[in-house]
Amino acid sequence: MRAILILILSYIIPFYGAAQGNQRPNIVFCLADDWGWPHAGAYGDQGVKTPHFDRVADQGVLFHHAYVTSPSCTPSRNSFLTGKYQWELGSGGNLWSNLPVEQESFIHMLVDQGYVAGRSVEKTYGPGGLEDWIAAHGAHPAFDAYGSFEDFLAQEKQADKPFFYWLGTSDPHRPYDLNAGRESGIEVSKVHLFDHFPQVDFIRNDVADYYYEVQRWDTLVGNMIQTLEREQLLENTIIIISGDHGMPFPRGKGNLYDAGTRVPLAIMWPEGIPAGHQIDDFVSFADIAPTLLKAAGQEVPDQMTGRSFLDLLQAGKSGRLDAENREDIVFGRERHVPAQERPNKGGYPSRGLRTADFLYIRNYEPDRWPAGTFKMNATNFEGQWYADCDAGPTKTYIVANRETDEEHQRAYQLCFAKRPAEELYDLRKDPGQLHNVAAVSQYQAQLKVMRASLEKRLKALNDPRAVDPDIKIFDEYPYLGSGGAVLPMN
Repeated sequence: MRAILILILSYIIPFYGAAQGNQRPNIVFCLADDWGWPHAGAYGDQGVKTPHFDRVADQGVLFHHAYVTSPSCTPSRNSFLTGKYQWELGSGGNLWSNLPVEQESFIHMLVDQGYVAGRSVEKTYGPGGLEDWIAAHGAHPAFDAYGSFEDFLAQEKQADKPFFYWLGTSDPHRPYDLNAGRESGIEVSKVHLFDHFPQVDFIRNDVADYYYEVQRWDTLVGNMIQTLEREQLLENTIIIISGDHGMPFPRGKGNLYDAGTRVPLAIMWPEGIPAGHQIDDFVSFADIAPTLLKAAGQEVPDQMTGRSFLDLLQAGKSGRLDAENREDIVFGRERHVPAQERPNKGGYPSRGLRTADFLYIRNYEPDRWPAGTFKMNATNFEGQWYADCDAGPTKTYIVANRETDEEHQRAYQLCFAKRPAEELYDLRKDPGQLHNVAAVSQYQAQLKVMRASLEKRLKALNDPRAVDPDIKIFDEYPYLGSGGAVLPMN
């Protein structure tokens, strides 16, 4: 009898172990380039159509307060890969940089525990240099690139393992085809304009062209979801959709306001997440890696400063679920483009603290230009002007019309003028973050609270500026790019 039992168990145990391994979720991380909040139908934007993002939000969880660690491509993506805040990543905290070899990719951690991983040919990591990192770790942080998601799945089927796939794109990064949005049928009158823009059709048309690429990105996501359905893989696949920072417009990308740091985020996992919930807790890009590791049944390394929000996903509730531990969010910026007057090769170092009611920003070098100098050919690269702001019609329009009237003067000041060392915005009265009240007497107590809270949070998150606010190391790291926005002013 015992021999028979052993024989039966010899068949059952291996099968059970394999089943347990296969029950680990597949993961598809969908990341757009320069796609910011609130430009999706699920957030109430009536000008853009994002049916596939909206489906994931409806059948999963929609986050209303998701923020990148830095509103710049390379540091934002590095934070996702490492589960850390950008200021912890050395040169990896800047645009067009190297990822230091001592930094680990959580995707490699998944593969070490039995996952197979891959990525799109389109933009995933970077921009930056990976030669030394790949030499040290043996592969790209997200492994091999595939021409399509279908090509990747063909390999996954052969491997019979859970998979991680990074679906990337260059949309909606500039430049855009002029009038592409209008000609595609987008109603220009319905596009969302942030309050810091002049409310004019010229800018709405530029935003419509941005919407056109957002919609093209959403279609790419839809094709991936259809493939999962066709292959009967959807139920046990975690789908995450987001953007790496805000839209490439003035006061957006590269800035610590909501237009730069706040991003769309929807997550669906039919077998693991109750559907139809909307969460108001603050979550960071640094939190994604620990969340996915935990969902895959793996330990979260101590060196990761991001925190898993798997409990929020699985709570089956909407609203503010963990106010005690997620009552605020911090983010920062170092060098985006070396756009100051030469020989200064530095950036515009800043840190921000966002709560439900207030936004506080500390600018460490207020004598520098937040969008770069306006003096053509005065920087380290030819043809630059306000080079920390992507070239495009809206940028040119605001600069060219800065003296037209009070509305245009205000837009120019908000987007391109120098800023004080401290900014404070009362979001209860000023959700558009237009009126800095840091010098207003009635806000001095709140300013003191926010200043102290930011300092405490930065110390806890290993920010070198919490120890030395005047540190210059981020200005000294090599810049591997070609200079930033260089279109002429007319």
